[in-house]
Amino acid sequence: MIAAADLEHCREAIRTGSLSFHAASRVLPDAVRDPALALYAFCRVADDAVDEGDDKTHEVLGLRDRLDRVYSGRPMDAPADRAFAAVVEEFDMPRELPEALLEGFAWDAMGRRYDTLSGVMDYSARVAAVIGAMMCVLMRVRDPDTLARACDMGLAMQLTNIARDVGEDARAGRLFLPLEWFDEAGLKVEDFMAKPGPDPRVLAMVARLLREADRLYTRAAAGVPRLPLICRPGMYAAGTIYRGIGLEIARLGHDSVSQRAHTGPWRKLWWLSTSVMRAGVSAITPQEATLFAAPEPEVAFLVEAAAHPRHDYSRSDALLAALAQLEAKDQRVRQQRRMRVRQA
Repeated sequence: MIAAADLEHCREAIRTGSLSFHAASRVLPDAVRDPALALYAFCRVADDAVDEGDDKTHEVLGLRDRLDRVYSGRPMDAPADRAFAAVVEEFDMPRELPEALLEGFAWDAMGRRYDTLSGVMDYSARVAAVIGAMMCVLMRVRDPDTLARACDMGLAMQLTNIARDVGEDARAGRLFLPLEWFDEAGLKVEDFMAKPGPDPRVLAMVARLLREADRLYTRAAAGVPRLPLICRPGMYAAGTIYRGIGLEIARLGHDSVSQRAHTGPWRKLWWLSTSVMRAGVSAITPQEATLFAAPEPEVAFLVEAAAHPRHDYSRSDALLAALAQLEAKDQRVRQQRRMRVRQA
């Protein structure tokens, strides 16, 4: 399905760019691990381009064009694009899912901030929960309840990422904590962003975010026994490793402003081994009632798209509006550059 050279490129991109996923993927079966590596590599390349590029607007528009080519069967001549195109064809990947990721990246390029926790969840749905939905598609699982729990896992992971990177994000001019939490704490956002420090009020926000992540990790675990038995160790491992990052943040007093939490390889190895045992026990464990909880409102559209794929997809008005805004900004930037060249 995926050319060997392209797959090796994807594997290397994940080995160096996403240590936690690389560790968890080692206990997935080949039939799932290989397309998952292709999926993650494509998403990682796109994320790095938007996050680290000098021109985020241009990179998002480039991703839009790359997705158009993937879904028309003409991927760019790049390993990650060719591999992802093979995955799209083999698994009938609903276009709404990678397009949700595109929308999340567009929000990043716009420097969007979020007033409420629900807004943060909207963003997390697009950049992380969507990966949970796509992983279910790779496992040939399209049951709505299982999809909802997979999206819970993605939400929890993203909230953990946000909690871990508060200081790093702030120093780069980014903020993903809800703005209303700053108002409630009596802390001005501008003051924190101008001089990021381990203010106790910010550390309390980190703790609050991790409590929400813990709730979602617990709900997500109820869905793992509905996955193919051979896939369960990898999914338990992913959740355990990321939840472990949250535990490390807590051990550091929730200070993710002046320091960054790390988990070493030995702990990851231990979590992998316990996940294999947990997967074995799951085969005889009764279903948990939380399996049937309604999806979080922010991910309901992902569950619907993955459970009931359709082939008459068109981009949402919200996404089209975001892309149009970025297109206009890109044209202004290019025009200004041309004027500077003429003046020089």
